[in-house]
Amino acid sequence: MQAIVSRCATEAWPARVVAVISNRPAAAGLAYAAAHDIVCEVVDHTQFATRDAFDVALATAIDLHHPDLVVLAGFLRILGAEFVRRYEGRLLNIHPSLLPAFPGLGTHRRAIAAGCKLAGATVHFVTPDVDHGPIVAQAVVPVLPGDDEVSLGARVLACEHVLYPLAVRWFVDGQLRLHDGIVSHAGGAAQLL
Repeated sequence: MQAIVSRCATEAWPARVVAVISNRPAAAGLAYAAAHDIVCEVVDHTQFATRDAFDVALATAIDLHHPDLVVLAGFLRILGAEFVRRYEGRLLNIHPSLLPAFPGLGTHRRAIAAGCKLAGATVHFVTPDVDHGPIVAQAVVPVLPGDDEVSLGARVLACEHVLYPLAVRWFVDGQLRLHDGIVSHAGGAAQLL
């Protein structure tokens, strides 16, 4: 989130981050957003009896800001199918693996255990299937001898901070084309870093 806010400002995108909404009251991103005069809200998932009730409250909070794009950044909750369909084609997520490999949690540990020589991150449009959906862009890093979850995770995170703002900028600039479940860049830019 911080990388997106920063690049939006420094590159003078024809857009702005209108709100940061978290499901965790102590999320560090809230303080960062507030310091940058961005509206902050908390929709604490622990205050709802069901996932559906949380999804409705979250969608209500989002819709008050009339966003063209909803960006999940550090949001570790599974969203229901109805919520996802509400924002279809304008809901992005980043996942710390080269999807479709290693959806879910523990991606770095699982990549190392599988003997992968490459790891990375994927920006994708969100669909009701968790950590699936049309791939917008990916970044690749080597898995080095002696890597553990922490060292590999740090390299992947550094790539995420470049990849996610780039993908959001492409959306803002109207450069993404989605056809038959495949995303392409209208200008032919490489979608692999």
